[in-house]
Amino acid sequence: MSSEDEHVITLIEARPGAGKTTTMQRLANLLLERDMTLTGFVTEEIREGGRRVGFAIKTLGGDSGVLAHQKLPGPPSVGRYGVDVREFERLALPTLRAPADTIIIDELGKMELASTAFRAAVADLVERNTPVVATVHAFRHPFTDALKARPDAELVHLTRQNRDELPPLLAQRLRAANTEQRAT
Repeated sequence: MSSEDEHVITLIEARPGAGKTTTMQRLANLLLERDMTLTGFVTEEIREGGRRVGFAIKTLGGDSGVLAHQKLPGPPSVGRYGVDVREFERLALPTLRAPADTIIIDELGKMELASTAFRAAVADLVERNTPVVATVHAFRHPFTDALKARPDAELVHLTRQNRDELPPLLAQRLRAANTEQRAT
């Protein structure tokens, strides 16, 4: 991870199951403990009988809904999951427009990117000066590839070796940037 502070966009990249959501939840908790205002969302597995059957979206404000489920017909669908784009947009889009010190997005993945309105909102969001921390899948996608190529974006690879230290390091950096921005 770079020590430079000019990065407004931090993209945490990892393969499925590496701990991206846990990392984002830990980061959000650390920032809230430091009295920072946050907005955004995380996605979590929906499990039934020990099996993953879908994914839920949970806003940092406490609202939740089903993002994708095996019982949803789609389209769109990703793998065996139908994606509920309307429910996702109902919950996710307001979080990207709300004022905050930092915006948390978990994640910029195939299911979320099925929403044209979400892609447009993220594109608008990264043009603002509000720090954004987002998880991204390790797979190629034109939208996330363009974000990764931005000069104001920092790509951090999440690994088993750095996943415990990453949330406190990011929280410290975001808190320092927030303090500096409030002082100006």
